[in-house]
Amino acid sequence: MRTVLRKLAGFTQKDQQILAQVDPKHLPRHIAVIMDGNGRWAKHRHMPRVAGHRSGVEAVRSTVETAARIGVPWLTLYAFSVENWKRRPKSEVSFLMKLLKVYLEKEVPTLNKNNIRLDYIGRVHELPEDVQEKMQWAKDVTGANTGMTLTLALNYGARSELADAFNSIVAAAAQNGGLEHLRREKIDEDTISRHLYTSRQPDPDLVIRTSGEMRLSNFLLWQLAYAEIYVTETLWPDFRGKHLLEAIADFQKRERRFGGLGQTHES
Repeated sequence: MRTVLRKLAGFTQKDQQILAQVDPKHLPRHIAVIMDGNGRWAKHRHMPRVAGHRSGVEAVRSTVETAARIGVPWLTLYAFSVENWKRRPKSEVSFLMKLLKVYLEKEVPTLNKNNIRLDYIGRVHELPEDVQEKMQWAKDVTGANTGMTLTLALNYGARSELADAFNSIVAAAAQNGGLEHLRREKIDEDTISRHLYTSRQPDPDLVIRTSGEMRLSNFLLWQLAYAEIYVTETLWPDFRGKHLLEAIADFQKRERRFGGLGQTHES
């Protein structure tokens, strides 16, 4: 693993020291990232907000490539929330949609080079038609890859996901005996999980939040029930693969108990 990472651009001797702290046999199976701080990054430099979004693409590239090369199976990036539609200026939303199309066009060759399969979660059917077409194209041309799955959360909100899941459960019951069947059917955690956008994915083991904010921002609320949380003051445009390694190294020092007693507990 160390030899592979030496080939990554921007890795210094100090970065290699960080890498040495990572155990390749105990990587998180699924890492989720709340990419935050683009606006503040631009403001600190007296630049428009869109400059922060544009610079954030470099952070995505470095993070995705590092995760894939060290063998992380699943990586999910919170790219665009349901709330962004309502609370951001239309000009900024339009820029983000154009940036997404450009990203997909430019990055697909790199995704294929690194054997990365692309997927999406969220109400993607509400996105502009030309954006949906580009998304489907990128998903199709990476669909045969067998390495890491990169999932982009687009027009995503955890509460919206749960509402959609419950509606999906009711719709399925309507086709199989109606409400009487629903009353007889046991709706448990597994049932709900099967109807979430993430039904084909394992729950994240680690969630990373950039920019120092201490909240989940309506992201994967169901799936992050037992995830380890790592918060860094680094703004997203400055985030690189070495920061991902720092988060993984910190994760590997923790004892995950899932509601039980730790190994060091004394009876």
